[in-house]
Amino acid sequence: MPVPSESAESAPTSAARPYRPADAGPLWSQAGQMTIPGLLAEAVRQWPDRTFLEFGDVSYSFAAFDREADRLARGLEAQGVVKGATVTTMLDNSDDAVLIWFAINKLGAIAVPLNTALKGGFLSHQINDAGSALLIAEAHYIPRVTAIRSELTALRTIIARGGQGDELPDFSLLRACGDEPVASRVEPGDIALIIYTSGTTGPSKGCALPHGYVLTMSGRVREATDRRQDDVVLSPLPLFHIAATTNLILASMMVGARSVLLERFSLGRFWCEVEASGATQVNLMGSMIALIAHAPDSDVAARCFGQVRCALGVPFPPPIETIWRERFGTAIVGNHAFGMTEAAPVAYRRIGRERPGTSGILSPDFDARVVDDRGEECPPGVPGELLLRPVRPNVMFTGYWGRPVETMAVFGDLWFHSGDIVSIDADGYLTFVDRKKDYLRRGGENISSFEIEAVFRAHPAIEDVAVHAVPSEVSEDELKVVAIPRDGMTVDAEELCRWSIERVPYYAVPRFIEFRTELPRTPTGRVMKHRLRAEGITAATWDRASSSIVIEKR
Repeated sequence: MPVPSESAESAPTSAARPYRPADAGPLWSQAGQMTIPGLLAEAVRQWPDRTFLEFGDVSYSFAAFDREADRLARGLEAQGVVKGATVTTMLDNSDDAVLIWFAINKLGAIAVPLNTALKGGFLSHQINDAGSALLIAEAHYIPRVTAIRSELTALRTIIARGGQGDELPDFSLLRACGDEPVASRVEPGDIALIIYTSGTTGPSKGCALPHGYVLTMSGRVREATDRRQDDVVLSPLPLFHIAATTNLILASMMVGARSVLLERFSLGRFWCEVEASGATQVNLMGSMIALIAHAPDSDVAARCFGQVRCALGVPFPPPIETIWRERFGTAIVGNHAFGMTEAAPVAYRRIGRERPGTSGILSPDFDARVVDDRGEECPPGVPGELLLRPVRPNVMFTGYWGRPVETMAVFGDLWFHSGDIVSIDADGYLTFVDRKKDYLRRGGENISSFEIEAVFRAHPAIEDVAVHAVPSEVSEDELKVVAIPRDGMTVDAEELCRWSIERVPYYAVPRFIEFRTELPRTPTGRVMKHRLRAEGITAATWDRASSSIVIEKR
């Protein structure tokens, strides 16, 4: 099975062209790259009867999975889906969610998996931005879509999974057109996925990810986790995260390993699920990692000692890594990688060459530079902004979907400006230092401060607002809202928090709220969020943890 290597990826030599400068490096070529349908076809050829995917009581061999994906592709074709079209999905974890993604890609169409916590303006923006005529959603999410239906400009058809009576077509309709194999005509440079990333100075943007990039990323995961054919990889991560699609599904498909998809994470059932599935690798995120590490001892956890040889996820601080190694007998722990939706991984772990405190060694897929504020390259070990460019085609995003201006804005001198501050030592190890961009990350989710601020500014008693990150004692960031009430109006912090629950995704409900008379600003009027972050939790800050508010993860 072709997977990325540290070599020139089977690219032709410079002798293939009549003239080429001696120091030009490898040829710009997509030789050796595959597509997602092509990877599945190769897996079917090598291991047709080997179990590939398990979800609950349902399991698929590679060949059975391929046939069912063909069946759904024919159903999509009957709905008018063609190559290059976008199909938006809002699905919980299930075998159908994996199958419909492959079915979309078999047709050369583009899968757009939406975060299932979206609602209101967050949801309408992404559906409209993707330009999809077809939306496939769980039946229990349909009311959210109905509430914004008049705002959806391109949407023509909604298919409900789980039944909506006679009101909408049911997902079963897609299985009614036979399973004649689909002759995929997809190239590595064709777009496979659009993944939305948070906007910091505007609405969230869709990163257009070509097949070659998605598979290159998956190959690096395979390498960093030492994925083998006899591995059983278990994941509760939602499939709208690129970490689930690459880490669980594609990296396993590359070596013929078995993927076990869970409906959701359960601390109480985690070790039972590990034992029952025979999992040797687990894919986790956010607070899951620390919760498992600090959970009480149990007989089932003791029986599983040494069974899980790799635990992949972020954040994995050193004390938690130590617990996983010593308490659970896990040999390969943590992510030890660095990247972003636009380009990943920029650096990643090489087994046996780990260096504590770093994100691993630079990937051979990118040319990387670290520059200061003047654009001058920094010496080894000196922090600066990370700049990137690919060394071959289809190893990073092609741009922000439908947004050429925003795409060009992140490229200066034909380098991608990451907005992240890192250092790279003389041996090529990358260390993440800080975020230059003004965004937050909580519970494994990227959060746009711009979008959250827009919601709070709509409150009748709020004049202005600033949203910023506060370091969490458990996981990633906590979200703080600093609000300026309108003259003559008052609002209670708990009341404001409860108001936001129906208007923002559950993971973006603020932990902290503080009222002030003004925000710190620069002479040009920009809010100085670095000052707010430095001040952190003040004596005037309200903490949701001290209230009776319970956030439902829906």
